[in-house]
Amino acid sequence: MQTFSDRVIKIALAIPKGRVTTYGRIARAAGAGPMASQSITSILDKAGKGGVKDIPFHRIVYADGHIWVSPSRRAERLKLYKKEGIEIDKNDRIVNFRDILLEFK
Repeated sequence: MQTFSDRVIKIALAIPKGRVTTYGRIARAAGAGPMASQSITSILDKAGKGGVKDIPFHRIVYADGHIWVSPSRRAERLKLYKKEGIEIDKNDRIVNFRDILLEFK
């Protein structure tokens, strides 16, 4: 049986290029409530440190389309968005957020 963390990792790895989803949508798709969204980054960070490759952190955004970008990784992240055709505005929000938002069934 898969744990919540296993499901989160599987869901994150399945986000296709050029699409984004939110922390809350991942938590719900993995079988938890909205408060579990606060654990998504920690779960994925731990998985990455444990050897899981190519976790698309840049495809996981806030519910309003805002992206999280640390100053040290800003240039790298913005290149990833550009490469995937995801346009970011001057306020660090995805321009066509509703069009590229991945909903889980």
